[in-house]
Amino acid sequence: MPLSNSLDTRRNASPGEMLESNKSLRESNVTKSDSCGSVSVVFPITMMVTGMVGNSLALMLVYSSYRKKENNRKKSFLLCIGSLALTDLFGQLLTSPIVISVYRADLKWDRIDSSGILCAFFGVCMTTFGLCSLFFASAMAIERALAITSPHWYSNHMKTSVTKQILAVILCLVLFFSLLPVAGVGHYTLQWPGTWCFISTGDREVPGNMFFSITFAVLGIFSLLVTFSCNVVTIRGLVIRCKTKSGTSHSSKQWERLTTETVIQLLGIMCVLLICWVPLLVLMLRMISTQTSSHHCKPAEVSFTPSQDIQVDCNFFLTAIRLASLNQILDPWVYLLLREIILRKFCQVANAVSNCSIDRQKETQTALDVLNKQPSDTNGL
Repeated sequence: MPLSNSLDTRRNASPGEMLESNKSLRESNVTKSDSCGSVSVVFPITMMVTGMVGNSLALMLVYSSYRKKENNRKKSFLLCIGSLALTDLFGQLLTSPIVISVYRADLKWDRIDSSGILCAFFGVCMTTFGLCSLFFASAMAIERALAITSPHWYSNHMKTSVTKQILAVILCLVLFFSLLPVAGVGHYTLQWPGTWCFISTGDREVPGNMFFSITFAVLGIFSLLVTFSCNVVTIRGLVIRCKTKSGTSHSSKQWERLTTETVIQLLGIMCVLLICWVPLLVLMLRMISTQTSSHHCKPAEVSFTPSQDIQVDCNFFLTAIRLASLNQILDPWVYLLLREIILRKFCQVANAVSNCSIDRQKETQTALDVLNKQPSDTNGL
C-alpha cells in the first residue's frame, strides 16, 4: 500500500514538482558521496601527519646526538638511522598530498593528472623510498653485526666517510632502478581504487615489465633476509658477550641491561618488517604468476565486471601497500624513539620482578633454615 500510494503521488505530480524532487535526490546523493570521501581521506591524512611527527622527532634526536663529541663511535649508526628517517619523511611528503588530492577530486585521477606524468612520478617515489627504507635497514643491520662480532675491525675500518659513501651508492642504485619504467623498461599504472600508482604486475606485453616487477619483489625479499640474518647474528653475539661478562659488578649489570634493550629492539624491528613488507612482496609474486594487476579492478578501464578472485586480490593489494606505507611511520619509533621511552621502562619492570623473585627465594630459604634448626633445638632440650 505505501508503495502504490507513492507511485500514484508521483504520477499526479506536476513536471515542476518532479524536477524539484529529482534535484533534491541528486543533492542528497552528492552529500552522501562527499561524506564518504571525507571519511576515506582521513586515512592518508593521519598517516602523513603521524609520519611527519615521528620522523621529524627522530631527525632532531639524531642531529643533536651526532654533534656530540662523545658519540664518535656511534656516528655510523646515527648516519644510517638519520638517512632512514629522512627517506621516510620525504616519502610521506611527496606521496600523501597526491593521494589526498585524489580523494578530494572524488577518486578521479584524471582531474589532477590528465597527462599521466604525475602517475609516473608517484610510482618512482613509491619504488625509490620503499627500497631505500629496506636497504637502509639492511645497512644498519650489517653495521650492528660488524660492531658486535668484529669490534676491532669495525673501529679500524668503519669510518663515517665509508658509511656516507655506502648510503649514497644505495640511493643512486635504487633511484636508477626506479627510473627504468620512465626509460621504457617496466610500467607504472594507476592502481585500485584509483588513488595511487605503482608497478604493474599483470601486463606481460609491456617491454621489461615482468623483469622490473619480479626484480622489485626479489630485491625486497633479499633485503629482508639480509636484515633478519644480521639481526640474528647480532643477538647471538650479544648473548655470548653478556654471558662472558656475567657478574655482580656495576659494568656487568649495565652490559646486561643494554643487551636486553638491544635484543628487544631488534626483535621489534624484525616483527615490524615482517608484518609491513612480507604481505606486499609475496602478493606481488603471486599476482605476477597469475598475470593479475590491481588496475583490472577499475571499471572505467575494462568492459567486464572483475571476478571475485581478482577483487579479493585487489583488496589485499591495497591493504598490503598500506602496511608497507605504515612501515615509514613505525621506523623512527622502533629504531630510536621507543628505545628511549618504552624499553627502559620494560627493563625496569623486568629488573623489579627479578629482584622480587630473588627476595622471595631468600625469604623462603630463611624460613627453611629456621624450620631445619627447630628439630635440633628440640633434641637439645
